[in-house]
Amino acid sequence: MASLQNKVVVITGGSSGIGKALADAALAQGARVAVCARNLDKLQALFSPSANLLCCQADVSREADCNTFIDAVINKWGGVDVLINNAGISMRALFEEADLSVIRELMDINFWGTVYCTKRALPAIMKNKGVVVGISSIAGYRGLPGRTGYSASKFAMQGFLESLRTELLHTGTHVMWVSPGFTASNIRNVARVADGGTQAETPLDESKLMSAAQCAAIILDAVAARKRSIVMTTQGKLAVWLNKLLPSLADNMVYKHFLKEPDSPLKKYEQ
Repeated sequence: MASLQNKVVVITGGSSGIGKALADAALAQGARVAVCARNLDKLQALFSPSANLLCCQADVSREADCNTFIDAVINKWGGVDVLINNAGISMRALFEEADLSVIRELMDINFWGTVYCTKRALPAIMKNKGVVVGISSIAGYRGLPGRTGYSASKFAMQGFLESLRTELLHTGTHVMWVSPGFTASNIRNVARVADGGTQAETPLDESKLMSAAQCAAIILDAVAARKRSIVMTTQGKLAVWLNKLLPSLADNMVYKHFLKEPDSPLKKYEQ
């Protein structure tokens, strides 16, 4: 897929961060872009009206919403060429203290949202020999302390996509996932804490992170090249390989890294 010109690109979670940047970049390449978010008014306010843009309300944790969204795209443009499963939330809390509703919500959005949208769109994507994409994380390769539900959801997403990729290996349909590093976005501000509330403030210096626009450009280049998977940062690649080769060392290094976070929940175990 050398160009997105006139291709139908579907993006979940399009109201901020990487999703919004992906939509902007795809539109700039001449694609027909469909985006969804839970808040339709907020979503529509972010984009200029265009014949090449479709904004829909959808909560991807609900199968019916996903079906309605994908059906609206197919009814408008007749098919789907690229589905980017981007919608997602994170968390920061010790498993010991986290309400199980937090884990369930992350699985419903990050994993089941991907499954629901992919299931509905797959016949149209296969017809066009298109691409299914999952926006994953290093947390899908290496479990992260304080983020048990997030890691579980990303491991599940990658397992699902890898299985599907293998099933479709000789169909002309491509399945891939990408793992950004820490990217300047809203995901940490709305990350869930132990009781299911939102974190509100990020523990990271967002000014030092990769921009969402940079991340989107890498993703769309990978889609065009039909890459199998992309780990975007040197730190991420190191974490993946270290976890494979020296897992015990990786345990200690990851623990120490997240212990240094401002207000790290791990500090409870250091007292």
